[in-house]
Amino acid sequence: MDQTRGPATSLRARLHASFPQHVLETHAYRGQETVLLKREGLLEVARVLKSDPVFAFDFLMDLTCVDYLTFGRVLSSRPSLATPSPLPYYMTPKPDPERWQRGVSDAAYRFDVVYHFFSSSRVHRLRLKVPLSAADPALDSLTELWKSADWFEREAWDLFGVVFTGHPNLRRLLMYEGFQGHPLRKDYPFNKRQPLVGPVN
Repeated sequence: MDQTRGPATSLRARLHASFPQHVLETHAYRGQETVLLKREGLLEVARVLKSDPVFAFDFLMDLTCVDYLTFGRVLSSRPSLATPSPLPYYMTPKPDPERWQRGVSDAAYRFDVVYHFFSSSRVHRLRLKVPLSAADPALDSLTELWKSADWFEREAWDLFGVVFTGHPNLRRLLMYEGFQGHPLRKDYPFNKRQPLVGPVN
């Protein structure tokens, strides 16, 4: 575990100490604190993040999904690529190397569901990542804790096919109800014709 000093580090350390059975790892990059969590512990940890005054995360800022199906296999996502040189006049090299390791196997866990929390009283942030397998991309809904999770989870279901158990109304948000598939998955055919679109003449 990264032992970088600072107030946000104590949040990561506290979570790791309180839930060693659920936390896979923690790390930080340029002040962005991240906790990688097993899906079985999501609801339990989320309740503590909201109710414990040390965390006091009253705001779920964002929830999204990442599909790692082709990560590192195509040029645009190859982590070993160096920063292009020479840089344009308005850019400077990164002051420290960025961490690309997920903490889990890309083959075993195709998806990450990513949560961004903010505390308006404590003025701190935390990123929570939950890896999911391609065979069972499902985890607990957080709508009972943060109302903003409602549409975020619907969007992740609509575009990536992640199922949020316990969501009160998990249906499409951006695509129409008859849409087939999930268009932000990396294996979605770019030329797929949908039922309401029809053939190309």
